[in-house]
Amino acid sequence: MARTDEHGAGPETADAVRWHALGPDAVLARLGSDAAQGLTGEEARARATRFGPNEIREGRQRGRLAMLAAQFADVMILLLIGAAILSGVIGELADTLVILAIVVLNAAIGFAQEARAARAVAALRRLAAPTAVALRDGHPDHLPADRLVPGDIVLIEAGNAIPADLRLLEAAGLQLGEASLTGESVPVVKHVAAAPADQPLAERHGMAYKGTVVLNGRGRGVVVATGMATELGRIAAMLETAAAPRTPLQQRLTVFGRQIAIAAILICALIFGIGLLRGEAPLLMLLTALSLAVAAIPEALPAVVTVLLALGASRMARAQALIRRLPAVETLGSVTTICSDKTGTLTLNDMRLTEVWAGGQRQAVAALDEHAPLLRALLLCNDIAVDETAHAIGDPTEIALWRAAADAGLDRGREAALTPRVAELPFDSARRRMTTVHRDGNRFVVYTKGAPEAVLPLCATMTTGQGVTALDPEPIAQAAARMAEDGLRVLAIAQGARNAMPSGDALAELEQDLTFLGLVGLIDPPRPEARVAVETCRAAGIRPVMITGDHPVTARAIARALGIIGDGGDVVTGRELQSLDDPALARRVREASVFARVDPSEKIRIVTALQANGEIVAMTGDGVNDAPALAHADIGVAMGRGGTDVAREAASLVLLDDNFATIVAAVREGRRIYDNVRKFVRFVVACNSAEIWAIFLAPFFGLPVPLVPIQILWINLVTDGLPGLALAAEPGEPDIMSRPPRPPREGLFDNGMLWDVFWSGLVMAAITLFTEAGALRLGDTHWQTMVFTVLTFVQMWQIMAIRSSRASLFTQGLLSNRPLLGAIGLTFALQMAVIYTPGLNGAFNAAPLTAAELAVCVLASSLIFILLELVKWVRRLRARRRQAA
Repeated sequence: MARTDEHGAGPETADAVRWHALGPDAVLARLGSDAAQGLTGEEARARATRFGPNEIREGRQRGRLAMLAAQFADVMILLLIGAAILSGVIGELADTLVILAIVVLNAAIGFAQEARAARAVAALRRLAAPTAVALRDGHPDHLPADRLVPGDIVLIEAGNAIPADLRLLEAAGLQLGEASLTGESVPVVKHVAAAPADQPLAERHGMAYKGTVVLNGRGRGVVVATGMATELGRIAAMLETAAAPRTPLQQRLTVFGRQIAIAAILICALIFGIGLLRGEAPLLMLLTALSLAVAAIPEALPAVVTVLLALGASRMARAQALIRRLPAVETLGSVTTICSDKTGTLTLNDMRLTEVWAGGQRQAVAALDEHAPLLRALLLCNDIAVDETAHAIGDPTEIALWRAAADAGLDRGREAALTPRVAELPFDSARRRMTTVHRDGNRFVVYTKGAPEAVLPLCATMTTGQGVTALDPEPIAQAAARMAEDGLRVLAIAQGARNAMPSGDALAELEQDLTFLGLVGLIDPPRPEARVAVETCRAAGIRPVMITGDHPVTARAIARALGIIGDGGDVVTGRELQSLDDPALARRVREASVFARVDPSEKIRIVTALQANGEIVAMTGDGVNDAPALAHADIGVAMGRGGTDVAREAASLVLLDDNFATIVAAVREGRRIYDNVRKFVRFVVACNSAEIWAIFLAPFFGLPVPLVPIQILWINLVTDGLPGLALAAEPGEPDIMSRPPRPPREGLFDNGMLWDVFWSGLVMAAITLFTEAGALRLGDTHWQTMVFTVLTFVQMWQIMAIRSSRASLFTQGLLSNRPLLGAIGLTFALQMAVIYTPGLNGAFNAAPLTAAELAVCVLASSLIFILLELVKWVRRLRARRRQAA
């Protein structure tokens, strides 16, 4: 087979082959492919090795060496390395080795965190990868789009995103949106005819390019270019590599990090100056100030928070909610309104026959057994197909009718053999009914089903408990109205008999003088878990809104069953929406929670109106036309099973199970993640401030510098690492879905957190200094080791207390966050190793503590835990009093 290469697919240069100028047969011949069979699996694997994955590179990613080197690029780390070298020059070799060891260990932890974040994000990207349908070995194969190779035959239909550059082989009503590539907003009609070689890109109607969207129709094309060889890839190659956008939370943390860095450097400079004035050794004070600055400045805070968000997003993916953009995790905690489609999201998307009106009375489905003609009509006046696995294929309503007849014991194959279909009048929207004609011996049986108002005028008689009588349409119309009020889709079934078939032009005569058999009511029932999810939304201060294209009566019934509206709830129709201007619609959406007969293009008006009222909106959708509303919403939620590629690309969140309850679970998880981010920030900032306060205030109380530089670095290493990250596993608090949404403009340190950080850091420093003062007063020569240990332990006591801002640790249970308990245990073990391991304790200027000294350290450090638990108790007491009032 000759090599082909436009965009990397043949022997010539990329400019030599103009695929749009070649006819379909010439393209297939050049690519060595077959329109009906596609490639063989073996050939596809060979080409995949040759051409590589069908991916657009997102810019050069940092390699592992670059990631590791970046850990040493921080200014404070470089200063610390310089100080370590200076210590070695003046003979303090032990200090040099320990400082460098801690710096290397700190870099290793930072490298591991960054690599883990990259892996988590990469895993999410793989989950979100689009798929394509390609012919392999003559059979359609659903495969990830990145596995496509030149020569693959790809099947496309409305809603798909084009997965690679294709030369079209078939185009049936095919229209593409190419705005992403050409900037042309008008849909482009496609055909298979060749075009002149010099045709501009926007006018190559025989091509479909990667990244464009199928708006209408269907088609088939052969892949001529993949990955960076596509037109989209060429554009990407021209762009300069740009850093990924940071989340709003990261930006706020970066600003805060700069502010605290300036404050820490000023305080450390002050500490250095005071130390010199007191006659301390200049090198000791320099190392102390630099170590304190490194420990105090949370330079890695934004990166660590990104790790927490990525890990949380990975956990959400396992719960069937795929986060495609990390900022969505933060936004989820602020959602005030969830706009949901009805079918498949709030309901099972499984139409079922639930009621029958026959024999003059309303009956349960079980009563169908008593009405053989009605059952036979449901089975035979039906266009479903049954595959080799006995799975029904066709319209959901007809599947439900077939299933009801089959459950009653009728066999479609046997009945069709006994009374074969010989003619039909298919359903159309104008007639609102369908009719089939079946041979029964020497006679012909006619079955008609459709809307009651379309079938009843054709009937002259009806079946009752006494047999066949003259038609009385009044009770039938009343029964149909009552069933419709309950949200059922109502169909009327009728039967007739003929001795002869009319001519082809007179088939409509069959639909005359029919006998009415009964009414059947069908509904797509609500998901069992959806009502609980709606109740959870309301308790969380989130308003659920239903937006559907279904009939208002059906929408009202489902919404009432789920608790979205009450018995007198209002339903806004698409026709009413069209009559409202934007200000009027903004007022209307304040009260209305159900919108019916809404075209997908009108969803964006509803979203905009809700946002104009200050709502933070999550919007679900699955179709191509939903994409603008999904992109415009604060959180776009696409269906992972039934949704289109376009909708998924526009969304921030993809439901892998198309379930409304999963949206609510995602909101819960988003709130939990944000809460844990706040806890992590509170922990780190309070601990770092405690170290600053302790060293800054010591001279004012006539105390020596409480810690040496190596001890400061060690505390920062063991407390800010595993214990802090273990907060990512902290379960959600009991009231997480019974409190209102977080205001989107709320700062990270709002609601009193800044004050909590300030006073808890000051208290931890006070405990440390009191321990130092007491030990010195008693003449304890191990005073510095005790201070070292207390400042380590007090941070572990603090992290246990701040697991919840209100609930007691004893209510939560020690084992409710096992990773955190393990991290605290490991920190304790490491601290004991530093104190009691010969040689190691000397390197850290520590000494083995007696049992009494260690007990004092444990008890003294636990004071912060007791105080924080008392504060939470007072808050709970005040909350109960407010509720009682």
